[in-house]
Amino acid sequence: MALMNKNTPQKIFRDLAKLDSYAVADAIDSLRVRLSNEGSSGPGITCRTPSLAPMAGVAVTVRVRASDPPMKPAFYLEHPDWWESLEEAGYPRVLVIEDMDARPGRGSLVGPVHACIIRALGFVGVVTTGAIRGTQRFVDVGLHAFSGNLSPSHGYSHVVEMGKPVTVAGVAVRTGDLVHGDRDGVVCLPADLSERIPDAVARAMVRERAICEFCASAKFSREKLRGVIGDDPSRW
Repeated sequence: MALMNKNTPQKIFRDLAKLDSYAVADAIDSLRVRLSNEGSSGPGITCRTPSLAPMAGVAVTVRVRASDPPMKPAFYLEHPDWWESLEEAGYPRVLVIEDMDARPGRGSLVGPVHACIIRALGFVGVVTTGAIRGTQRFVDVGLHAFSGNLSPSHGYSHVVEMGKPVTVAGVAVRTGDLVHGDRDGVVCLPADLSERIPDAVARAMVRERAICEFCASAKFSREKLRGVIGDDPSRW
């Protein structure tokens, strides 16, 4: 899979941020580039900012722990150590965090202060198997948040690794992958197909609209519905 970088045209992100995540997932399915159960989040994370518009950005991956104190010097996200690693990441960015504890979510690495810092560094969202806190601040600054749970305490949260592949709610994500998300969940997109996704969504929406309008019309019948849906009812 190709990766996004700082030279990726901004129009790609603007176009994708206008789309619903379910529509993006359906568009990828229609292009037959991977299995339908790959690339989309399952159980394990919940959108904490459903009022925000969809997000689209380049993944920056992090692994953390929160249950026990670090055995060697570590850092929180407000420390400047990790900022240098962002130079090659494109804009906008999505921070994707895998909590490596046996029971993820004991403490929140990202809270209201971190939300302000991360937003200022060009991030549009945070996705984590662990916890966040201060959800209203995320909404206030326009930073999407997806997490496994909420926790009022930061516990012993600390970063243990950056830039390595992570797995979040069944989705494998690498730094440089393209990530889309809204109230329904998160999708990791094949970057080399990113420019084709809006057109694929538009085609799918034409068919979806036709089906929904037919179902609401006086012409509806089970027999005619078969013809409107066509030969691929599995998409619906």
